[in-house]
Amino acid sequence: MDIVARLKEESDVPLRSQASLSLNRALMAAGLVDRLQVTIFPVISGRTGISPILVGAGDFDLELLESRTLDGHIPELIYRPTLHV
Repeated sequence: MDIVARLKEESDVPLRSQASLSLNRALMAAGLVDRLQVTIFPVISGRTGISPILVGAGDFDLELLESRTLDGHIPELIYRPTLHV
């Protein structure tokens, strides 16, 4: 995580992660995430859903920074996560 913190500090371009969920959980736990983008697909997958995507992550308070609607029906929400104490 030290390398990611250094890259974040030195980069003029915002860093983005679309990698593994475990990496993203670790980045959030280390306080290295400034923005969390959530895209909600309006579908219920009761038979095929197997587990929450952030299972095992800490608790975070989310401050809404931006929101928009894609294709007229898919909400995209961008949050700033802060570790809940």
